[in-house]
Amino acid sequence: MPEVVIVGGGLEGCATAWALTQRGITDVVVVERDTVGSGGTGKSSGVVRCHYGVSSLAAMAAQALEVFENAAEILGEEIGFHQTGYVVGVGPENVDALRASTADQRAVGVRTEDIDASEVQKLWPVADLAPFAAFAWEERGGYGDAYRTAQAFAGAARRAGVRLRQGTTVTEILATGDKVAGVRLADGTEIGAGTVVLAAGPWSVPLLAAHGIDLPITVHREQIVLIDPGRDLGRVPVFSDLVSLQYVRPESGGEILFGNSDLAELEPADPDHYSDRATEAFLDLTVEKVGTRFPGLDDASIASTYAGCYDVTPDFNPAISETPVAGLIVAAGFSGHGFKISPSVGRLVADLVVDGRSSHPAVPESDFRLARFAEGRLLRSPHPYVGAGEMR
Repeated sequence: MPEVVIVGGGLEGCATAWALTQRGITDVVVVERDTVGSGGTGKSSGVVRCHYGVSSLAAMAAQALEVFENAAEILGEEIGFHQTGYVVGVGPENVDALRASTADQRAVGVRTEDIDASEVQKLWPVADLAPFAAFAWEERGGYGDAYRTAQAFAGAARRAGVRLRQGTTVTEILATGDKVAGVRLADGTEIGAGTVVLAAGPWSVPLLAAHGIDLPITVHREQIVLIDPGRDLGRVPVFSDLVSLQYVRPESGGEILFGNSDLAELEPADPDHYSDRATEAFLDLTVEKVGTRFPGLDDASIASTYAGCYDVTPDFNPAISETPVAGLIVAAGFSGHGFKISPSVGRLVADLVVDGRSSHPAVPESDFRLARFAEGRLLRSPHPYVGAGEMR
């Protein structure tokens, strides 16, 4: 009987398996219904930033950078991390929030600084920066490959003794009284364990509901457009535009990835059955936003599109938490943040398994407790952005 069963072989499940081995727990089984990284992980846009108004998230992102920057040494292989830098720009109404947020970020170890428009113009010569009133710059930001990162975590965990069962579906979390006992598989067999970590994204919801535990998640379809810029842009950083609510980042092949930052209205979806292409309306939105912000891209064209799903909680922040069933820990509801904080998620879950509390002084486990939703005490930035409340 393994010591720990992890349900879900995506990025968070594999990061947790790796982190457990770092704490000396190697008798671990990861159970994945398909293949490693085949769910939401493979659709991540891969942006790496530490720009969060919630200090514990900023601290998690900063800690995660150490793994991204040293993946070959720590995980044994490269993960496709490109440290291009990250710039975020705001309009006049959000200058005070930006300055307060970056001050809080620096207090937990984030290397972020003010940068003026002339410097941003050098980084993005084709951009129209007139509507912006302030910018922040993270030299260590960039983008990565969530699928490769999940594979690297899985590989490192397996080399340490973790067992990975792919093509294996968990249909039930087993419990004896109020204590977890293991999992039941689709073929009727059981795997007993004293600890179960549920890291199955939106598929976590029904497994918890069977025990009367509510995990409030809305599945949101997130559309992505890849743009051929029609010219060589050189080395441009990730750009988060909080005026027109968009983000763009380079692709290693020279294309630009566009995402919409306006999540005021979600597009509910079935995570097992949803359109994998952007709609005509979204393409029109892309053309409008990109054309307005980057007028220098006068020969740009749509290269391709795809879509993935976010598992969104009421406060757009994850539940990384013990549950009312002793020994059952949940890590879900990442709301689009999962990639950039994944190494720290694994470490926090491993801390909960071993110690019942976080080992990182700037990442209190209480911030991510599942009970906060029922309590109505949501995890929010003390410095929210006007018109961009979901950008924490």
